[in-house]
Amino acid sequence: MRYIDFSNPGRVHFIGIGGISMSGFAELLCTKGFTVTGSDSKESKITKRLESLGIRIFYGNRAENIPADCDVVVYTAAVKPDNPERLAAAERGIPSIERSGLVGDVMLHYKRNFSVAGTHGKTTTTSMLSLVALQAGLDPTISVGGVLDAIEGNMRNGGPDNFIIESCEYSDSFLHFHPTHAIITNVEAEHLDYFKTLENMRNSYRSFAELIPSDGLLVINKDIPDYTELFNTVKCPVITYGLGDSPADKGSAGSYYSACEISYDDYDCGRYTLTCNGEKLGEITLSVPGEHNVSNSVAVAAMALSCGISLDDIREGLSKFKGTERRFERKGEFNGVTVIDDYAHHPTEMRATLLAAQKCPHKKLWVVFQPHTYSRTISFRQEICDALALADGIVLADIYAAREKDPGTISSEMLANDIKVKNGKDVYYFPDFEKIEDFLRQNCSTGDMLITMGAGDVVNIGEALIK
Repeated sequence: MRYIDFSNPGRVHFIGIGGISMSGFAELLCTKGFTVTGSDSKESKITKRLESLGIRIFYGNRAENIPADCDVVVYTAAVKPDNPERLAAAERGIPSIERSGLVGDVMLHYKRNFSVAGTHGKTTTTSMLSLVALQAGLDPTISVGGVLDAIEGNMRNGGPDNFIIESCEYSDSFLHFHPTHAIITNVEAEHLDYFKTLENMRNSYRSFAELIPSDGLLVINKDIPDYTELFNTVKCPVITYGLGDSPADKGSAGSYYSACEISYDDYDCGRYTLTCNGEKLGEITLSVPGEHNVSNSVAVAAMALSCGISLDDIREGLSKFKGTERRFERKGEFNGVTVIDDYAHHPTEMRATLLAAQKCPHKKLWVVFQPHTYSRTISFRQEICDALALADGIVLADIYAAREKDPGTISSEMLANDIKVKNGKDVYYFPDFEKIEDFLRQNCSTGDMLITMGAGDVVNIGEALIK
């Protein structure tokens, strides 16, 4: 059953409206004429913006927050069934849908839906594709999981033809979507609190690819292990991409796009020649660092070229991309120390960020890491330690619990001991942010680089030091 109809806007209440994705869709529905209300735990920059648009927001979860004339209640996977607002909606017979169901309903209003999925790189790749589409004049509607300066936020209300959306696999959310075109950047073990095994996760990605209709397109990273298993049952054409001078794929996939002749500037921003089946198409220059971003940009180029966008527009759009909030974001300086913030919380992401940082000018590379969730920290304990060992100085904050409860079997103090013993690195653990800030003021020197890393609130440390 569809609950969102742009031709007949109703009344929608969001539980957790201050979240990066929920707020974007709340704003989109508001612009489409829906009456939107919502609740959140506390006031933020995001909720203030929504209130400025005329959206009424309640702080704290209470049954009476649900308007009497509400047509549908939207909640995230983090909102439990015993939430008082969900209970009130059920008691009053008001339909409730999870965020992914709302997204699926919205996507049905657009001719082409570009879904960007993958364990890593979703936000960046979605943002790159968005800038290319804007450069080409496609007037896309955009939903991205981070703040993108070009659209002054995380949501853009565009025309009815093209919708570009970051598509998360957690709790199989993306299986409620309706992609006509999709990119899969990579598939690694992640969210094992839900999927339990990598094979279960791969099965979900396979189901996601099967959603694409026969007249759509799948662009997939050829470097994913056993990548053909992810699309051997799809109805649509498939295009592969990767790095290096590999020959065109001779299997069931179509054209093979690649970056060759790759070089990097002093800040590790890539420059390369884009090829298709070995034929050189032209040079691409990026304004964001790291080999991983070269790979992300090739995926975007492959999708864009296949949809008729010119190489000139692709080149210009990619060069304009300077990054999104919390993705290798330069925050400022304190005492001559450059402060970078990065959302990385999976070991693969952490390694990519620190390898890129190593190539940037600095004397000593410091990282303050806040592990994200107990289950992820347990699953990737040694891999996290190995990634952090790429830095010269390592500081650990307490684990950010997010949706979980402390099992009592893992802690940042344990990680610190692992790194000292197994990696032979000096590492420091402090139980609160103020002590971390004091330590960094005393130990970081002019010319050093400091990265605050994690998906929680570790960004506050760097911001406090800059202030």
